[in-house]
Amino acid sequence: MGDEAITNGAAKDKGAPKWVVTFGDLMSLLLCFFVLLLSFSEMDRQKYKVVAGSMAEAFGVQRKERVFESPRGAKMVALAFDQDMAPKYDREEYIATQVMESLGEELKEALEGKLRGLEDQVEIEVEGNQTIIRLLGGATFDSGQARIRPRLIPILKEIGSRLKSTEGDIIIAGHTDNVPVRGGPFESNLKLSIARAAEVAEFMIDRVAIPPQRISTMGFGKYRPAHSNASPEGREKNRRVEIILTAKPQPGNTILESIPPWN
Repeated sequence: MGDEAITNGAAKDKGAPKWVVTFGDLMSLLLCFFVLLLSFSEMDRQKYKVVAGSMAEAFGVQRKERVFESPRGAKMVALAFDQDMAPKYDREEYIATQVMESLGEELKEALEGKLRGLEDQVEIEVEGNQTIIRLLGGATFDSGQARIRPRLIPILKEIGSRLKSTEGDIIIAGHTDNVPVRGGPFESNLKLSIARAAEVAEFMIDRVAIPPQRISTMGFGKYRPAHSNASPEGREKNRRVEIILTAKPQPGNTILESIPPWN
């Protein structure tokens, strides 16, 4: 009787209680959760939006309507990894912005030593997936004329060579101030702006060899001022030609390869 009690007592002491297994699983899950939190804290905001959005769709999270039933769906976790369901436009926009920012920096560095007195006449701006190069005032053309000034030809060649090595559509837009055209071959500011845009486009095609199918021209005359025409400074900035490149990310681009995949 005593030996049987001792044997039973020894059997009960062998191994850990069954609840320890569940406790261990819980601790592992908590560890994974905190690792994810730490990784999210170092992640780009755009990447976080993509991940959060796909998880919200996968688990049926929504705030637009109040419902009183559990969310239903054919897929749960799998949806978070479905590339067709993820908002791809966020990644494409992010990549295009990176391409444009890199091009903008390259242009600024390339033109730094060639402007020499025209620093205030050439502006380079990046807006999302576009790079905008503005040629202001009398830097490009004489008053009332549509012939490119010789001083600006090296600068346009440098700009064109950079644009030629990229992918994307190029829009060349001409603008003027609101001062009426007097004399010369052009009857209005609108016709003058169209002629100036066409002159720059032909330069890019003939002198730089950019494929013509990439280039389109627009003329807005006085109808889209960037500044007030009430002052000479504002009118000078409104007399401008804008060269606008819209990015088209392509495989094999070194900039794209440096960006890790989100899915």
